[in-house]
Amino acid sequence: MRAGTSTSERPTTVTRSRPGPPRPGRPAPPPPAPAPPAPPAGAGTGARPRPAGIRLAVERASAAPLVYLRQLPAWLVPLMLAGFLVAGFAARGWAGAAALCVVALVAGWLGYLSWPGLSGAGRAGRAAAVACLLGLAILQATR
Repeated sequence: MRAGTSTSERPTTVTRSRPGPPRPGRPAPPPPAPAPPAPPAGAGTGARPRPAGIRLAVERASAAPLVYLRQLPAWLVPLMLAGFLVAGFAARGWAGAAALCVVALVAGWLGYLSWPGLSGAGRAGRAAAVACLLGLAILQATR
């Protein structure tokens, strides 16, 4: 205990009276609003049907490489892809075409995995990017 204080000094607390029955002359409070109906299963949650066939096989096969890539430093994979892209533009012939095909392969792989969650514009953009990379690879191979 500190000097100069006694145990009988307690802070005062403010208590509010509990709500009781309504007083005469006052209207009763409105009842609580009913809960909104639950949405149908999977509605608005971004849920999609489970993959089957080839998509399921690709997603399962991609799980381990994606986990490995996720464990790498965040700057490494984009830097490597940029290096392949620059090498693809700089090197003539089959070497440049091979480097551009590596970039197209990675872009196509990630595009395929993200395809179900994309809008129409997103799908068109991914497909156009891969097509442009492959077209540039063909052009580079003929130089």
